[in-house]
Amino acid sequence: MPRFEYGQVELDHLRRKDRKLGRVIDSLGMLRAEMYPDLFTALVSSVVGQQISGKAAATVWSRVVERFGEITPERLHQASLEEIQSCGMSFRKAEYVKGIAEACTNGGLDLEVLKTLPDEEVVKSLVSLKGIGPWTAEMMLIFSLGRKDVVSWGDLAIRRGMMSLYGLGSMDRRVFDRYRAKYSPYGSVASLYIWELAHRPELLATPSRKAV
Repeated sequence: MPRFEYGQVELDHLRRKDRKLGRVIDSLGMLRAEMYPDLFTALVSSVVGQQISGKAAATVWSRVVERFGEITPERLHQASLEEIQSCGMSFRKAEYVKGIAEACTNGGLDLEVLKTLPDEEVVKSLVSLKGIGPWTAEMMLIFSLGRKDVVSWGDLAIRRGMMSLYGLGSMDRRVFDRYRAKYSPYGSVASLYIWELAHRPELLATPSRKAV
């Protein structure tokens, strides 16, 4: 499985720009984040996983793969809504999956062209699909397209991690944007560490160790 690529240049930049984040980086060292480079598969998987547990999503996804084999726009476009729904998802989710497949086969969404567009245009194109919101589109930017400067306001764990890092009781969009600008152009790398911090707040009380 390919991994999100970053290295010393990005980490040194973040250390220089933000000492608090730098201490978290030093505590954790290099993080490994898996990439899902097939954008269509990633989009369908994201719809499957909406509002259900990770275990339930894995079960439904395994049924999708078992029924359709390779997950391609053509195969899911040709499938009926009932066939898609029979994998264990709601009728609405089946409609979303079918709609994404149709957009990719009828020219409404060109995934190859999408790879060449600026981040904002990618998000605009993806959220035009039913079932795909801004957060999902931003995750596609990072984990399918490998874009380096994404920090998602819509990600609650990101906001929670930033509040913990900076000792804030709340965070509005203005404050969020100020920190996001500080991380640029490596916001996605900062996001990896902030996510980790959100789930491991004890890192802030742990003496840092030089790593990487």
